[in-house]
Amino acid sequence: MKNLLLGLFLTLSIVMIGCSESEVTNTDERTVTIEDGMGEQIIEGTPENVVVLEWSYVEHLLPLDVEPLGVADVEGYNHWVNVGDPLRESTEDIGTRSEPSLEAIASLEPDLIIGAKYRHEGIIEELEEIAPTVMFSPYSEEGAEDQYEHLLNEFDSMAAIFDKQEEADEMKEKLDTTYKEQAERLESAGFDNIEAVVTQAFSSQNTPTMRHFTDNSVVAGVLEELGIQNAVKTEEPEIYGFIETTVETLQNYQNVHFFYLVQEDDNIFDDQLADNPAWTNLEFVEENRTYKLPGDMGTFAGPLSAERLAIELTDSLIDSK
Repeated sequence: MKNLLLGLFLTLSIVMIGCSESEVTNTDERTVTIEDGMGEQIIEGTPENVVVLEWSYVEHLLPLDVEPLGVADVEGYNHWVNVGDPLRESTEDIGTRSEPSLEAIASLEPDLIIGAKYRHEGIIEELEEIAPTVMFSPYSEEGAEDQYEHLLNEFDSMAAIFDKQEEADEMKEKLDTTYKEQAERLESAGFDNIEAVVTQAFSSQNTPTMRHFTDNSVVAGVLEELGIQNAVKTEEPEIYGFIETTVETLQNYQNVHFFYLVQEDDNIFDDQLADNPAWTNLEFVEENRTYKLPGDMGTFAGPLSAERLAIELTDSLIDSK
């Protein structure tokens, strides 16, 4: 009898040791431990009523079949984040991303608030009085090393919070399949061993301005998955994944394929630079290696935008043939 009891005790001990913090800790509630921009966070239970203060994390939720109850600047999200299913009409607008309304958030009685450290750290105490709050940090020293990998890590953290790892794995497998298919299309079309510059272009105080995505950015991560080398390299990782510059610096990238995102009412290439030799005399311009991408393309967003970017990059190259 003593041997039987000892065996049962050892068996139970092994089972208990094998349980991680992110697994069910009792029959009623699961507890998950994640790392966000503020440190270690413990989430008790599985959140159902969620408010999201930053667009990129709305996009993280959609592949997990999680619908946010409230979102900052719903109209802006619907206009600028053109991926996945649109938000439900019942989604409440809780103010701007930079200044969300605490009153509007509280009125929804959320059981989780998701924000971004670089925007919302200053109001974290007020948010935590309303509900448990997670603040991710995409523009941190750690995240800047490889922003694409950081995006996937945040996506996995989101999946852990909502007990949706299976859905997250399906999305990542879909991403891998998309990359493989697009890379094969490019290879078949003769686009191998090419370099690229991807830029967001706009007017700033009437000056044509460009943000070239650097080799640590999400954009560079997508290019790499397609077998394309990002030409914009820096000695240290850029915290936001880009360098802001003017047309004159493009002379350093003569042999590239040049992709650009502009708004229809502010196309600096058709307007201010149309007759500027600093632009028109560039080798990639003369050889028609310039490609316009949709202005609503998400370059700082989540997995859905990464997938769309891969397809848009590939389509623009192949359609130019």
